[in-house]
Amino acid sequence: MKLPSAPTSAATDTEPAVLPATGSSGRFSRPVWIGGAAVVGVLAIAAFMLIDDKSAAPAVAAEGAAPAGARPALTVTVTAPRRETLPLAVAANGGLFAWQEASVGAEAQGMRLAEVRVNVGDVVRRGQVLAVFDAAMVKADQAQGRAAVAEAEALLAEATANADRARDLGPKGVISAQQVSQLLTAERTAAARVQAQRAALQVLALRVAQAQVLAPDDGVISARGATVGAVVPAGQELFRLIRQGRLEWRAEVAGTDLAALKPGQAVRVVPAGGAAIAGRLRMVGPTVDAGTRNGLVYVDLPAATAATGARAGMFARGEFDVGQAEALTVPAGAVLLRDGYSYVFTVDAQQRVSQVKVTVGRRVGERVEITSGLQAQARVVAEGAGFLGDGDTVRVVDAPLPVPVPSTVPASAPVLVPASTPAGPSRPSAVAAKS
Repeated sequence: MKLPSAPTSAATDTEPAVLPATGSSGRFSRPVWIGGAAVVGVLAIAAFMLIDDKSAAPAVAAEGAAPAGARPALTVTVTAPRRETLPLAVAANGGLFAWQEASVGAEAQGMRLAEVRVNVGDVVRRGQVLAVFDAAMVKADQAQGRAAVAEAEALLAEATANADRARDLGPKGVISAQQVSQLLTAERTAAARVQAQRAALQVLALRVAQAQVLAPDDGVISARGATVGAVVPAGQELFRLIRQGRLEWRAEVAGTDLAALKPGQAVRVVPAGGAAIAGRLRMVGPTVDAGTRNGLVYVDLPAATAATGARAGMFARGEFDVGQAEALTVPAGAVLLRDGYSYVFTVDAQQRVSQVKVTVGRRVGERVEITSGLQAQARVVAEGAGFLGDGDTVRVVDAPLPVPVPSTVPASAPVLVPASTPAGPSRPSAVAAKS
């Protein structure tokens, strides 16, 4: 078989050699050329995959070794949930009100107010003079009444003398029976007139006494409507008095909790911006509001409540002590509030933390009740949870013990506590992060 001659060098430099297609006469055919190109392509793809495999192997090995070399995000102290007996309480809100209020008004009619001796906030005693009216006109009427009584008594004396003579002379026939009857009737009329004048004098004396406005009970003046110089009608309120200075808390309690409340139970009331006050449940209201489904509960507060800064009309919240129950608790610092929900972080055997959603209940001191969402045997991050994220690796350490101070060291001298330095680059501890 004769092959075609090779192309000249000039042709090789300028144009690529093209093999002519051959037919059945023994020259190269088109299928043979295409098969050679396919073999070259397959070899190229195999070489590329082999190179890519070798370069990816170190990356995969490094990725698999990452967990072994991961550094802890934080040094934390863990604790276990603890079962404790906590008091059961019913929480409620309400307002402070006067235990009882007395309205002090004007009893006299048409007298001018001459003097006001107390003001709002003054502490008064029973019978103390609060205000004085001008009683000059009433005193003049009283003097006139005394004169009328004296006149009536003189007429009674004369009528009594005439009646005595009639009783003497009548039986002797000196005067007629009609005259005797008239004299005896005049005596009785004069006696009745004396009684009437004396009653009128008592009315005038009462009006003079009403010129002084007296406190009906011990207490504190809470309102004043009296103005010097005013002529007030009878019955108009001049002062309002908180009897004995006592306040009470009227709490709104859900109808479902009313069954647990009994008179005499201890109550802890905390006014807005004030200190806690110990009270005693006096009465549970007999009805429940149809709109809110809440009932009113009345709580007596000590007489010295006003000294703590509490005032009538203030808002207050409180808790009713209804017993005790066992609860699962964790430290308050272990509970986080995120997006309106409560969470804790638990630590597994690989020192990784998991964010767990929980439901919290009562809080007593530095302990918080967990009602659901947490296992009793879980390991909970006690400090530093606010700086952690779900899946972080942590270093767990025991809680530091208090260092005893030697007796030879003065109390004012500082106590140095050596800090342990972990190997390798350190991460901030929970205490340092908090400070």
